[in-house]
Amino acid sequence: MLARALSATAAVALLFTAGCRQDMHDQPKFIPQRGTTFFADGRSVRPQVENTVGRNQLHEDSYFYTGFSGGKEGDAMPFPVTMEVLKRGQERYNIYCTPCHSRVGNGAGMIVQRGYAQAGNFHTARLEAAPLGHFFNVISNGYGAMPDYSAQVTPVDRWAIVAYIKALQLSQHATAADVPVGAHVEPLSFIAEQEGLPANFVAEWTVPATAVTGTPDDQPFVLPGTGSATVGTTSAKTPTPAAKVTTPATTETAAPRQ
Repeated sequence: MLARALSATAAVALLFTAGCRQDMHDQPKFIPQRGTTFFADGRSVRPQVENTVGRNQLHEDSYFYTGFSGGKEGDAMPFPVTMEVLKRGQERYNIYCTPCHSRVGNGAGMIVQRGYAQAGNFHTARLEAAPLGHFFNVISNGYGAMPDYSAQVTPVDRWAIVAYIKALQLSQHATAADVPVGAHVEPLSFIAEQEGLPANFVAEWTVPATAVTGTPDDQPFVLPGTGSATVGTTSAKTPTPAAKVTTPATTETAAPRQ
């Protein structure tokens, strides 16, 4: 009885197998990057109609999408910088930039400490003098060992990061005159102690010995023609304790000054 049931099942399966055809597989269709005899030029992919632009590809404001104006890196933001823009820039910076450049932008991020190529220090004379468009260009297209982040970070967020980088640079030159009237200032060392941070938290910024540079003289890589600095030159400044500004409504902690 069992053998008869198995035989019937096999017969049904054979019937369905015999009914299978290759119509779906062999149907006329265009396969990307393959030729065809349907069109006279032999191409299956048709060229765009002249003067058409794909959706979201117009990029009419070329400076917003490139950071270049008149063939040179521009030095202006394409939109007003508000506190919301800076907060967004800080968020994106902390996600994508700190692994290499660190939270304070000194180029000694965690993966640099683990042996990755030395990242740029935003607090050198060369990068402090660099135009805004330079940072946007680097984020978009990469620089030296740094890959591009055009796929991960949208243009508007790239500009927000640029604004935050400039805010980081400005923070390293803050003086008592920049403190709001009535605000209380405390040394960073006192803040570190109160927060239970290690003593080296306020130590001088240094590049770890594990970092690699990829240059013959073990100095940061600088592309030629991008500024007065050349390969093998660095600019260092001695950090001074930053401050914690406390107002009745807000509390802000500044980064170590360099």
